[in-house]
Amino acid sequence: MSFSYSLIASCSHTKARAGVFSTPHGDVETPKFMPVGTVGTVKGITPAQLREVNAQMILGNTYHLHIQPGEEIIAKAGGLHNFVGWEKPMLTDSGGFQVFSLAKLRQITDDGVKFRSPKDGRIINMTPENSIRIQNALGADVIMAFDECPPATATRDEVVIAVERTYKWLQRCINAHEKPDKQALFGIVQGGIYADLRTQCAQDLVSLDLPGYAIGGVSVGEKPELIHQIIQWTTPLLPVNKPRYLMGVGTYREMVIAIASGIDLFDCVIPTRLGRHGAALVQGKRINLKNAPYKEDFTPLDPQCSCYTCQNFTRAYLNHLLRSGEMLGFILLSIHNLHELINFTNKIRQAILNDTFMTEFGHWL
Repeated sequence: MSFSYSLIASCSHTKARAGVFSTPHGDVETPKFMPVGTVGTVKGITPAQLREVNAQMILGNTYHLHIQPGEEIIAKAGGLHNFVGWEKPMLTDSGGFQVFSLAKLRQITDDGVKFRSPKDGRIINMTPENSIRIQNALGADVIMAFDECPPATATRDEVVIAVERTYKWLQRCINAHEKPDKQALFGIVQGGIYADLRTQCAQDLVSLDLPGYAIGGVSVGEKPELIHQIIQWTTPLLPVNKPRYLMGVGTYREMVIAIASGIDLFDCVIPTRLGRHGAALVQGKRINLKNAPYKEDFTPLDPQCSCYTCQNFTRAYLNHLLRSGEMLGFILLSIHNLHELINFTNKIRQAILNDTFMTEFGHWL
């Protein structure tokens, strides 16, 4: 098998677990935060810097890469790994979330989604088959099924339709998938805020025996308490011998709650987005380095952090760079933020191995 999940240790008080997800491009030690590289780059960060922050798996996005440069060019380059210079595992999202966010530019039918490209105006027909064809050409280790992601404002009837389409579209994705030995197809559980629909969707998807499963449709506008409930409802329904991926979540408390429920993988744009806005994550708290108090603060961003930024620069220097609009400031903050979240999941993994998860991280629950 090109793909496998090995359970290494479990928490004696929660459902938290440490494991190894093996792929053709290497292992991912879980639980793990994955940086988002939407268009083939984690914004402002080089592959060498990603290695330095101990990233093991990064993401690309099917929708964006299809629009530019196009999967044909990436395939000619030898696939996404070669094209972007990343030799470790990669995952591509189906593009579904981005397509459905184009509310005024798209038309949804049972066949798929037609939308007008915001870049050049051409009409694109994104069906489950086309999403998988594009992802097969891109060549990531993990590819995501094309699903319907309803917004938080969706009615129950709308969510019912989305759940039905998600299951039918997954079956079409499976039939279209040409490289199951090289690329693991993950299904995505939808169901909005409704426990019975989440249960139905999870059971339908699990019956198809995929290499891994994701929980989607969270962090799309719900209150944190609802996100926690959805995670706690859904995770136990997913196979214990397969990786479990919570899409679009990357805050401390939400990750701890999800890990305590049995989640293995996370992704979020938070680290680099905050960095580009002059903000840093310091032990789970957000601070704005543009603020005046940091102009004469000659201490490291986080004295306890081992990242390149914290080991070499002061808050005063970062404040100066940001106020000057210098690109380096945003890059240094992004490096730290990525290190912060990856290191946080690494610490949680070690705590699970030591069976000290509740002692060290229980205060977040």
